[in-house]
Amino acid sequence: MKPRLHIVFIFLSLLLFSCKKEISLPYQIENFKVLTNWEKENSDSIKILFLDYSEALQGFLIPSTNQVPGGHFSFSFQIKNNGNAEEFFYKIYYQNETYKFEEGEIFDYENFYGSWENTDIGFKTTGNVLQNKTITISDSINIIGNPRNEEKYFENNINHRWKRNPRTGIYRFMLVVVPKSVIEKKRIPEYIINIAKRKDSLFVNPFTFFLKAPHPNNYTVMLAKEKLKVVAKPDLGKGVYVNQGRFSEEYKKSFFNTQCNSDSLLNQNAAFEIFINYVDPSTRFENIPLIKDIFKEGYSKTEYNWNRAYHKRNELIATSASTTEYPCENVFSDSKENKIIIKNPAANYTDWRKESVGIVSRHGFTYGKIRVKAKLTELLNKDNMWNGLTNAIWLIYQGGEWNLRRICNKKGYMASYWGGGNDQRAAKIDYSEIDFEILKTASYCPDPLFPPLYPTPISNFKNHHAWNVPWPEEVLLHDADVVVACTNWDMACPEPHNYGVGCQDIVYQNQVFSNHRWDHNYRALTQKSYAPDNELFASPYYYFEIEWKPTEIFWRIGPEPHKMKLVGYMNNTVTSIPNNQMVLIITQEFHNTKWWPGTPYEQHYIPFPGNDYIGEIYEVIIE
Repeated sequence: MKPRLHIVFIFLSLLLFSCKKEISLPYQIENFKVLTNWEKENSDSIKILFLDYSEALQGFLIPSTNQVPGGHFSFSFQIKNNGNAEEFFYKIYYQNETYKFEEGEIFDYENFYGSWENTDIGFKTTGNVLQNKTITISDSINIIGNPRNEEKYFENNINHRWKRNPRTGIYRFMLVVVPKSVIEKKRIPEYIINIAKRKDSLFVNPFTFFLKAPHPNNYTVMLAKEKLKVVAKPDLGKGVYVNQGRFSEEYKKSFFNTQCNSDSLLNQNAAFEIFINYVDPSTRFENIPLIKDIFKEGYSKTEYNWNRAYHKRNELIATSASTTEYPCENVFSDSKENKIIIKNPAANYTDWRKESVGIVSRHGFTYGKIRVKAKLTELLNKDNMWNGLTNAIWLIYQGGEWNLRRICNKKGYMASYWGGGNDQRAAKIDYSEIDFEILKTASYCPDPLFPPLYPTPISNFKNHHAWNVPWPEEVLLHDADVVVACTNWDMACPEPHNYGVGCQDIVYQNQVFSNHRWDHNYRALTQKSYAPDNELFASPYYYFEIEWKPTEIFWRIGPEPHKMKLVGYMNNTVTSIPNNQMVLIITQEFHNTKWWPGTPYEQHYIPFPGNDYIGEIYEVIIE
């Protein structure tokens, strides 16, 4: 084609295109409204619902039958038919908008979306609509777990909807209305009509199909103006359940009470249960035979050095961190103040113990902004000596085969948590964990400051300086601080294109965060920052927040929700973000300091507690 003719052809094509009119449908959809029987709104005019925990053991219902009779939201719309009498069909879909992959992205089929509870119900008929008539259609919808009715969440023909609970955050609703001819000509694929069906072994997101993909002009897609915000706020005063499966057969019921036991009422209503830490037998330590309340009686660096230098090995107590044999002895649910109290009990000379304590939530979520208001125990005394505890707020996976993470396509994950550096690799695993761990230790990055070089004390009575050795200057610089360690257990999946070893920086909104990984097979990526112990744990309370999104994780701390400081950030360019369901754990734990190289004070030379270490949890919100 000659150049001039080519230009003329383009001009004519553009002219024809610009003159093309939009196809005018012989019918209109008007006044699409959802949530018409739910009036509670927040400040943004988005309707808000707090999850009902009383019916949640088998999965959350949105709304529950306690919140709305029948447990369904009402919706309505009008069809105005300007053409010949015709039968129409409609279907409503919902999708979580806060924690999703954008429509059209590779993993958008993982989004939490649904339609009718019975997925075999496709498009519903409006009946015949006469010419020049307007009719109103009223129906209802609810949001439930496992909305695609996936087989992997079934067991013995029972749909365990709790295994894929609804997500918190904002939901939107989409209405699709089509004439009968569209249904008859099968213009809409079966895997969109029935979201339980798949295309080439994968689910297809109906929001992507209707909002992104080209489709015929003879049906209508509408998004509702109204949106729903779902928030989880468990009642901490509803008791703490004792899951007998977490204890050995020898456990005692001596401390059972109305707020803490294993009966059916608490099983139904309690949002938390007692957590029992796994005690690794390989992490035993030899502790000085000293019981002391280091906060009231004091314990200084000089005393610490003396105990390091002058205690012979045969004088030490060989032990490891323990857990309770008496559930409910050290965990309390206060129904009046709606809080949970945990305590690491004092030791005595017939019971040398450093006992870890904690609680775990009983309802799992995938993604969320998890915020905890708590006054956990102080970690440092007035001499800035550590009591040996780690205050931890963390998420950990539920279940097994039904709760596997997304495939790691490059080499795979390390197959197990405990397997070591020579463990096998696997394409899919269930293990996932996201942590706040706050303790007295050292930062690993930047590299020149790690490891701090600590001189060894020598037992020489004639030379004070031989046994009372100094601490390095870089350690004393943060003497009153503890370390806030933010960790994602990605199980060493090397798929992220910036997967690295050692110290590597990542920048978020001009703030630099230093990632650390010990080696290519190490299962976790950690960031550390210093914070004053007095601010975090001597205040009346403090907030700790993990915001877990499909491609990012944020860690924040602060005195109030509107004064949070970002202390950790990772995304899927540096680490594999978990996509399976997890529960929340809050613990005060005695760790073996071998787990934390560079820690200035070894657990061996910290006294057994002479008094209880108390932690109080005032509020948990997931939104």
